[in-house]
Amino acid sequence: MKPTSNRPYNKTSQRNNPRNPQKTTQSVNLQSLIESQIDIDYKNIDLLRRFTTGYAKVVPRRRSGIQMHQQRKIAQAIKRARYMGLLPYENR
Repeated sequence: MKPTSNRPYNKTSQRNNPRNPQKTTQSVNLQSLIESQIDIDYKNIDLLRRFTTGYAKVVPRRRSGIQMHQQRKIAQAIKRARYMGLLPYENR
């Protein structure tokens, strides 16, 4: 297939494209949570902030590396903290 422009295809141009940002592979190091059995509570804001992104979204389980039942508890605690006004629904 012939390219539409005269410039050759370059992968670096894809990286600098603001519409297609590279995925950041920041892994949330939470092995201590799994091993130490920390109590997951909606009042523990410092812990819950570690499980939210910069846009206040819940970090997925594949990125956080925690177990399924812990992810459910974290998600429920984040929802409760948002309802109580301890965490924002969105960051701007």
